[in-house]
Amino acid sequence: MNTVTTLFLTALAVSSGLEYWLARRQARHVRLHRDHVPDAFRDRVSLEDHQKAADYTLAKGSLDDVGRIVGIAILLGFTLGGGIDAIAAVWNGWGLPPITTGVGIVLTTLLASQLLELPLNLYQTFRIEERFGFNRTTPRQFAIDLALQTGLSLVIGAPLLALILWVMDSAGAQWWIIAWAILMAFSILMSWAFPTLIAPLFNKFTPLADATLKARIEALLERCGFRSEGIFVMDGSRRSGHGNAYFTGFGSNKRIVFFDTLVDSLDHDEIEAVLAHELGHFKRRHVLKMLAGTALVTLAGFALLGWLTGEDWFYQGLGVREQSHATALLLFMLVSPVFSVFLQPIVAYVQRRYEFEADDFAASQTRARYLVHALVKLYRENASTLTPDPLYAAFHYSHPPAAIRIDHLSAKI
Repeated sequence: MNTVTTLFLTALAVSSGLEYWLARRQARHVRLHRDHVPDAFRDRVSLEDHQKAADYTLAKGSLDDVGRIVGIAILLGFTLGGGIDAIAAVWNGWGLPPITTGVGIVLTTLLASQLLELPLNLYQTFRIEERFGFNRTTPRQFAIDLALQTGLSLVIGAPLLALILWVMDSAGAQWWIIAWAILMAFSILMSWAFPTLIAPLFNKFTPLADATLKARIEALLERCGFRSEGIFVMDGSRRSGHGNAYFTGFGSNKRIVFFDTLVDSLDHDEIEAVLAHELGHFKRRHVLKMLAGTALVTLAGFALLGWLTGEDWFYQGLGVREQSHATALLLFMLVSPVFSVFLQPIVAYVQRRYEFEADDFAASQTRARYLVHALVKLYRENASTLTPDPLYAAFHYSHPPAAIRIDHLSAKI
């Protein structure tokens, strides 16, 4: 067996085994604490709500187990199973220009993967979310969303992919630097365009109508030195009962967005505290720091890909005979998550640290107890488990576990 094949299969087995072990720990821990509300939440979360959150977590975890198996099968089918070669043979047989052929190979593979995973998405939406009272998406809305997402991927992704493949073909040995710069510029452009050009295709955004709440938010923005293009309420309830708030955009095109479900469930003090938390990410420059981190990791990835594209063993070891820039890029996209899983705890740790910093900022701008009240309501209404396994959380949680986060904020009351 090729050394690269052995390395790939070993990494896949280890990473998959690790994820399976972590999932088992999570399920066991949640199940063990299902019938006991943690002391910190006993007066604010009923046993019934706590059990619902546990059951919801377990149901999603079971589907994730199936998803991992499906993902492994898809990955092996496209690589060692010859799927990429079969798709490449079809596109090569049409005699199209090389870049067009390359774009076709990559997009066909990615769309086929999405199609194979579609049953899982349907089950998540119409069985699990429906069972726990969160789904408000109709089959028609699901189909429209899927068509829009696919259409946007083709309209936006195909030209970007063609440009990157052209750079790979024509820019010489240092093509990866130019390709990286193009991708980062594209990411920034999309961050700027998303609030006004893309998001409205999926949801309706209306200016916040509550004059009292709007005045409080504007005063908070003034104190924080945050300038936005408006405060909007999104019709999130059209698809889901989950609630959230965020600010989106880049540069001068920033917007503050509340889900209508959140506006309906929190009072003014709590909404202001939630927004103060989101503004904490802005004031502590978390978005820029994450962007810089992403840029460095992406640059390293492109540098690695720049080396791998010229190595026969890279293609052969992953079961691909069709050696081209398109198949190299595709292989890298498919295989790199197998190895990057080991970086998850580092990324998750940084994200959780940022959440603590944003909480601290919110406590300094409003009152910590209002944020505590808001978070407890959101935990309860979103059926978020209060008792995750610590090791699972270390790998997968971008936010601190509920008990730790509430304890951190309670110390500031």
